[in-house]
Amino acid sequence: VQLQASGGGSVQAGDSLRLSCAASGRSFSSYARGWFRRAPGKDREFVASIARGGGITYITDSVKGRFTISRDNALNTVYLQMNSLKPEDTAVYYCAARVSGVGVRDSKGYDYWGQGTQVTVSS
Repeated sequence: VQLQASGGGSVQAGDSLRLSCAASGRSFSSYARGWFRRAPGKDREFVASIARGGGITYITDSVKGRFTISRDNALNTVYLQMNSLKPEDTAVYYCAARVSGVGVRDSKGYDYWGQGTQVTVSS
C-alpha cells in the first residue's frame, strides 16, 4: 500500500501548481484524504481534506480561496490545486488517508502517508 505525492516544484509568487497523490495497493475510495505541509522550522500543519465521496471538504484559513482539494476515486487519486502561491506556502506537502471522517484536521488519525513533495515559492 503506497501513497505517491507528486507535482511539487519551484515557482514564483502568484503562480499555480497542482499536486497529485496517487494511491496503489488497495482502493482508497472509502477513505478520507488529506494534505498536510511542513515548512522549515515549523510543525506539520493541516492544509485540506476531502471526504470519501468528495462532498465535504475542509480548507485551512491561510489558503482558503487559493487552494482546492478534489479527488477521483476511479483513479485512486487526490489533488491539491494551489493558485496564487505565496512564499509562505513554501513547505514539503504530504498526502494522507484515513478511515475515519471525523477529526480530519488531526494528523494523528491518518492511517497512511505519502513521502512528501517539495513546494518552493520565491518572491
